[in-house]
Amino acid sequence: MSSSHRMATTESTDNSQDNQENLGDLFVVSSYSNFEKLAHGPRGTEARHSLSVYLFNPSDGSMILQNKLGDPKEVINPAFSRFHPRLNVVYTCTEDIENAGRIFAYNIQPNGELRELGSVDAGGTSTCYLTIDKEQKHMLAVNYWNSTLAVLPLDQETGAFKGPIQNIYDPKHGKAMVAAMKKNGGVNHSHNDESTIKQRQADPHSHALVLDPFVGTVAYVPDLGKDLIREFYYDRRRGAIDLELNMMPSGLSTGMPDGPRYFEFHPSYNVAYAVNELSSTIAIFCVDRKLLNEISKAANNGESMDRFKGRSTLTLMQSIQTIPSAFPTKLNTCGRICVHKSGRFVIVSNRGHESIAVFRVIAKGKKKGQLVSVGHFHTRGETPRHFQFDSSGQYLIVANQDTDTIAVFTFNLCSGEIMYTGNEYRVPSPNFVCSCPIYDHDLPVPSTVDQSLIESVTVESDLEESSDESTMEVYNNKLPKNLASELAIAQKEIEELKQRLAAVIHV
Repeated sequence: MSSSHRMATTESTDNSQDNQENLGDLFVVSSYSNFEKLAHGPRGTEARHSLSVYLFNPSDGSMILQNKLGDPKEVINPAFSRFHPRLNVVYTCTEDIENAGRIFAYNIQPNGELRELGSVDAGGTSTCYLTIDKEQKHMLAVNYWNSTLAVLPLDQETGAFKGPIQNIYDPKHGKAMVAAMKKNGGVNHSHNDESTIKQRQADPHSHALVLDPFVGTVAYVPDLGKDLIREFYYDRRRGAIDLELNMMPSGLSTGMPDGPRYFEFHPSYNVAYAVNELSSTIAIFCVDRKLLNEISKAANNGESMDRFKGRSTLTLMQSIQTIPSAFPTKLNTCGRICVHKSGRFVIVSNRGHESIAVFRVIAKGKKKGQLVSVGHFHTRGETPRHFQFDSSGQYLIVANQDTDTIAVFTFNLCSGEIMYTGNEYRVPSPNFVCSCPIYDHDLPVPSTVDQSLIESVTVESDLEESSDESTMEVYNNKLPKNLASELAIAQKEIEELKQRLAAVIHV
């Protein structure tokens, strides 16, 4: 069997990974290689090879270097990577303020070898985020500097690019940039003082794009430059961003800048989290599933989307700080936000405070999905731009950009506390850690699930109500036999995982 395929994740509609054998977690670590081409100013070392591949040992959290590659003149400043939800393919994009970014696709081998499948133009400058849609037919790319959003076709069988950009959306609507680049008198985007923020927020700056995990029809884009979460209609069939439906303030609208950076959904609750880079806060939103289903149904029927303009699927529930209350906000900017796979914790990195902030997710009652602080944990380095969990969720790998190191911590699944393992590795200007759990069997191309089957089941905000036996029985009766059997297998696996997790917690 080919080694170019892997287990489906939550982004995939396929559940046929029952007999997959995990060959081990590989981590692809990307590094900055040319500081002059960045909007911000790293203080570490420019990398001579912009990609490093490590094999992870889950017995003690150690990592063994397997490969170094990436010509710094070709793979310039790779700063975001995405592992395909079904194939052993990893994508990375270049961050270049002067020239259009490029997206590279690699087939990743169990020994850490990366075989290039091709590369494409990203349709904008300082490419910073990649998303694969539910059908795995398209990749959506975000360009930070000029804020454009691009859609590119993917080959479902191989994960390679099928062609150039097929759709592009410009939130500026063709207007020229106001702010200048660093070398032309512009500011260093690493800073968080008043003059820097004024320049950073003179233009829109799209920083991520996340499709709703329910129907895959609404794209959420944090706009760091305008303190907004933008909601776009994404046409799944054509692979196109056609219309901006709504824009939502990314925080409490206090008059102070927020700078939304990333956006994440809770895996079980109708809740989403936005991390605000400039205000060092997390905004917690309730997600309107009924409106999402209404949008999806209208799209399936070929109806106009105009009636959804001005209607947000988000309602702000809470805002919480990521740094201690006495620590000066201007000395910190937030990096990554992540919802732990268990759904019990939300984790954020603080650049300046040099910490990982951990929050417990409230599981019951009216405040369900809101956050309570667990604590702050030093990252043993400066500027923790990114971090990543291993596939078990019990180890955390942190990229300390400005001290040229990655450090490994254990993560307590019960308390949420992290502890340094003693494992630390020198990597020049690490900016992103991509987890690549390799599998050795082919998986079929995911079938397209009829969205009406999903929309016919009303999922309430309480997880207990959405997964009771009567609801699932109705759902199973509506599904084709093969999908119903796969769902039954998935439910059984979930119960087994719950039992195993309970046993671990009570040891």
